[in-house]
Amino acid sequence: MTEEQRIVSAERVVKAPAEAVFELIADPSQQPRWDGNDNLVEAAPGQRVHAVGDVFQMKIHNGDVRENRIVEFEEGRRIAWLPAPQGEEPRGHLWRWEVEPVEGGALVRHTYDWSQLTDETRFARARSYTGPALMSSVDRLAELAESEAAEA
Repeated sequence: MTEEQRIVSAERVVKAPAEAVFELIADPSQQPRWDGNDNLVEAAPGQRVHAVGDVFQMKIHNGDVRENRIVEFEEGRRIAWLPAPQGEEPRGHLWRWEVEPVEGGALVRHTYDWSQLTDETRFARARSYTGPALMSSVDRLAELAESEAAEA
């Protein structure tokens, strides 16, 4: 029997400036535009993330609101958050985005880490976030960033 994989990543080079790619990630109001899991509905403008400790709210597909607490942040390079139902403590799963400038664009890595998830009712949903599921968001982010870069 193999141990269940609870940290999953997907990555690719995006042909757009790293700063522009990061801006699409760090501004929650932009996230529904590139969410490849069709889970995010909307986020109010003006919640741009700037530091560890920031919290942004996002309405998800079922109408619930998630509070996302920033636990890792390096401007232009890395952002990670722990989601939780509004007014509740995080359940232990983490979303991370890393952006690294490379020749011709940016290497973008998206990671879902549910190794600390404590809410067993979320395990089935957590298992659905596979490499291809994460790549869907990376690909949609790339398409948007590359399109905006071409227009600039």
